[in-house]
Amino acid sequence: MIQKAPRGFAHIDTWVFDLDNTLYPHHVNLWQQVDVRIRDFVAAYLGVPKDEAFRIQKDYYRRYGTTMRGMMTEHGVNADDYLAFVHEIDHSPLEPNPAMGAAIEKLPGRKLILTNGSRAHADRVTERLGIGAQFEDVFDIISAELEPKPARQTYLKFLSLHGVDPSRAAMFEDLARNLVTPHDLGMTTVLVVPDGTKNVVREDWELEGRDAAHVDHITDDLTGFLERVKGI
Repeated sequence: MIQKAPRGFAHIDTWVFDLDNTLYPHHVNLWQQVDVRIRDFVAAYLGVPKDEAFRIQKDYYRRYGTTMRGMMTEHGVNADDYLAFVHEIDHSPLEPNPAMGAAIEKLPGRKLILTNGSRAHADRVTERLGIGAQFEDVFDIISAELEPKPARQTYLKFLSLHGVDPSRAAMFEDLARNLVTPHDLGMTTVLVVPDGTKNVVREDWELEGRDAAHVDHITDDLTGFLERVKGI
């Protein structure tokens, strides 16, 4: 079998970025704070011990795309209450990243964020990083009508809302499974992985898929990758 060459970037006019563990390094472990808040919400809402809440949390996350979707489907949780609670975290570990901001600014065309988190969380993250001005808009879980990635309809809704031609778009993500549909739709895909120098808090399955056919490029240095993207 002849293996196809990975898709390139010469034709790209729309750059789509996931938020958490993509626009900031995995080792910041900001999402670990959210992870703990999710566990606490599940424990309190279901009246179960923390270890059982953690098991339910991860089961729903893997099966439904987000724990929130699982809690909504299985237990009728109110999304607004859930989102407000789990995103009440300390964003101070994030530091300004002017180099990444400059690299994103130099990319030709539009830049958008597509996240399973809330817009408020995205705004706080990009403000701390100093890159908010680089993005045209944020497509969050509310914009997705509470249907998270990797659901196909979420990507289709995003593309339709923003008038994006997937064959001229690139998608940056930290979860390989969230790149399956973008690649299927024609997008150039980039998997952002930990750099291996510091401990990260991730499930084993979250780090899988590096060799998958739907992953065109892999990087452990997003800023560096963006700075040389025309030559990749």
